[in-house]
Amino acid sequence: MTETAIVKKVRPDHRRLAYIIAIAADVVQFAFLPLFAFIIPSAVDDVIDVIVGIVMIRLLGWHPAFLPTLVAELVPGLNLLPTWTAAVWFVTRKAKRAEVISVSDPPAEPPKLP
Repeated sequence: MTETAIVKKVRPDHRRLAYIIAIAADVVQFAFLPLFAFIIPSAVDDVIDVIVGIVMIRLLGWHPAFLPTLVAELVPGLNLLPTWTAAVWFVTRKAKRAEVISVSDPPAEPPKLP
């Protein structure tokens, strides 16, 4: 199965920064929901989502998981869920597992010819 994502090798500091930004964006949007709903125009909330999306692509590379996340953030009510945090987890889970496998597996010895 081919991977449709343009994924670059994610550095641990980029992964950590992506998690921090995603969690902060989700917390801000949840904590300030009454302001975004009644006082501040929802366009400010949408701008936050677009900026977070751009930052995630810059940090982690392009991945299709960012599209449904951005759409879910733009739908009223769905932004109560931690969608950015879930997207970062989804994008980085395979890369993290690949690093663990590559570090833990000893290098294969070439077969000996008789």
